[in-house]
Amino acid sequence: MQKRVTGWLAAIALTLLAGALPALAQPASGREYSPIEPAQATDNPARIEVVEFFSYGCPHCSDFNPTIHKWSAKLPADVGFRRVPISFGRAQWANLAKLYYALETTGDLDKHDAAVFEALHVKNIRLFDDKSILEWVGARGIDSKKFADAYNSFGVVSKVKRGDQMAQAYKIQGVPALAVDGKYLVLTEGITGHEDLVARTDRVIDKVRGERGKKK
Repeated sequence: MQKRVTGWLAAIALTLLAGALPALAQPASGREYSPIEPAQATDNPARIEVVEFFSYGCPHCSDFNPTIHKWSAKLPADVGFRRVPISFGRAQWANLAKLYYALETTGDLDKHDAAVFEALHVKNIRLFDDKSILEWVGARGIDSKKFADAYNSFGVVSKVKRGDQMAQAYKIQGVPALAVDGKYLVLTEGITGHEDLVARTDRVIDKVRGERGKKK
């Protein structure tokens, strides 16, 4: 009789544990993510959008850059990723945001993105004003006129302003910051490293994926 009771209790325990596992796997609100209120529209509602808010002027963004590039290159087809350089109202960081968007416009971003971080945080080149940025771009072999036209264009200036507006709407307090689907801001408290941050982001993406499944 004792063996039957023990076996019955063990079966119940396993059943309860199996039912609890999905809940345990869910990221915790207030610890791993916080809701963005109100939720923000994304560029492509058909995909789960991840936004990295960053600045070339931020040393933590520089350290994080190799990890986020490696991670974003392997995202599944239902996830979209984009980067938004922001300034927090700093003129120097606004110029760096213009640098980012100008490189993107001319098609030179992929080749020179890491070099901007290296120039600022390894070589201590102060790319904070128009003259220094244009000189550095020319030294990199980039078409100076093409770049200058993009750098000073209405489109690039508008993107910089839009980025700062997004940062305010998403209530970004520091960078790097990752937001998922315009609904959740990934928190960095308790993070042990860059890989831990992107793993936490993966869990928030899974949460959104589950929510979208429930709506169908």
